[in-house]
Amino acid sequence: MSQKQHVTIPVLPITENSVGMQSSSAKPVRDAIEGFFVRHRHQLIWVHAAAFVAFIAVIFLPLFLSEPPETATPFTHFTTFANYAMWGLWFPLVFLSVIFTGRSWCGLLCPMGAASEWLNKIGPQRPIPAWMRWEGTPAVSFVLTTILGQTLGVRDHPEAAAEILGGTMLAALVVGFFYGRKKRAWCRHLCPIGRLLGLYSRLGAIEFAPQVRRPGRDAYSQKGACPTMIDLVGKNESRHCIECFRCVNPAAKGSVRMEFRRPGLEIENIRDNRANPAEAWFLFLDTGVALGAFLWLVLPQYQAIRQSIGVWFIEKGWTWFLEIGPSWLVSVHPQRGEVFLWLDFFTISGFMVTWMIALTALLAATTSAAAHLSRLVGGDGSFGRRFSELGYQYAPVAMVSLVIGLGAMLFDPIKFTPLGPAGVQILKGSLYVVGVVWSVWLSQKILARQGVRASKRWLPILPGIAGSIVIGACWWPAIFGA
Repeated sequence: MSQKQHVTIPVLPITENSVGMQSSSAKPVRDAIEGFFVRHRHQLIWVHAAAFVAFIAVIFLPLFLSEPPETATPFTHFTTFANYAMWGLWFPLVFLSVIFTGRSWCGLLCPMGAASEWLNKIGPQRPIPAWMRWEGTPAVSFVLTTILGQTLGVRDHPEAAAEILGGTMLAALVVGFFYGRKKRAWCRHLCPIGRLLGLYSRLGAIEFAPQVRRPGRDAYSQKGACPTMIDLVGKNESRHCIECFRCVNPAAKGSVRMEFRRPGLEIENIRDNRANPAEAWFLFLDTGVALGAFLWLVLPQYQAIRQSIGVWFIEKGWTWFLEIGPSWLVSVHPQRGEVFLWLDFFTISGFMVTWMIALTALLAATTSAAAHLSRLVGGDGSFGRRFSELGYQYAPVAMVSLVIGLGAMLFDPIKFTPLGPAGVQILKGSLYVVGVVWSVWLSQKILARQGVRASKRWLPILPGIAGSIVIGACWWPAIFGA
């Protein structure tokens, strides 16, 4: 009988290309922050409990209150406060926070993920099914949730917010109860906002990096301490990391440590950080469907399309199309002057899907052109690899557009300052310009890693600039008003 051979697995030290330079002046700050959360990580359950109570109050308490008057403000009526807290503060700020702290919301504050994981301890802990592990599942979850939110009027009606967010919480609890073993299957595979935050967390200034890393790409593992199933010894991307500090042990030389890095560095070096084709397509899709969710509300063309379709169905004798839709699917609030028909459900969802497909096709075309031009001027690798890498260049402008368009309530208080409405436009316009410039910067950095010389990068950068400008033009009503 032959003897077993022991194979030594090589390990690699962390380099600037993977996590960025940790300057000596930043280490005391890093150590202080890291030490605080490591010492108190077992007490995060109380933070999660408080967040859960606050979530339940904001979502469900308005259902039992009187209708707020038209003059109500967040300081005079709880329903108005709850609406602003959700859509004027939480929604835009949680996206902006990833630039500074990554997915810290998911690990430190989110009540859904924490409750899902807690239930998992008492559930049957069944294996996570293949359909849930599919890379496209988060995109489907996000698109369906976004469309349903629009047909229900989630920003205008507390009943809709309770259905969407309460239903999401229920889904997180059910998934957590049944699937995974002491893991967060919901956060990794199904959360409609988690994967989006994960995508943008690649822009973040914080990463949790193994001090000694095995060569190769990130791997999926249901073993170990990570609740989102990251194989920690091979970790080289941020998108699944919820920054729960469970893998951090400053006393161990081979531990995972929190590191500061230049914002955007992970995408600049996306070649070393697993450029994922599914994630690039998700970036295109979520930008398109979010745009459609905004434009149907402000473009007169939507009303013209709705009218034409309604007349066509009447001529065909299909009057059911003009009946009131079910209240779980569309907004039915006659006391507030809003009642949607089946016509509204199909035209709103169709409009959003059309914009999603159109913008995805546009961004795919510009990215394809950039990948092709990269090859012509010296870029290496296959077309698919160059396409996936260059798809990430749109992350900054897409995130900024999402905040400006769907998080517009964040900017409303500026109207009441000396800056007035013009100040709102200046701030939104400035954010958009920052997003475009940052996207162009990432593009040229990605091209550099593909081997394109600096003197020739201008050519494959042009399609990306065109794509970013088109995104801005589409969001023009959100920035400067229709």
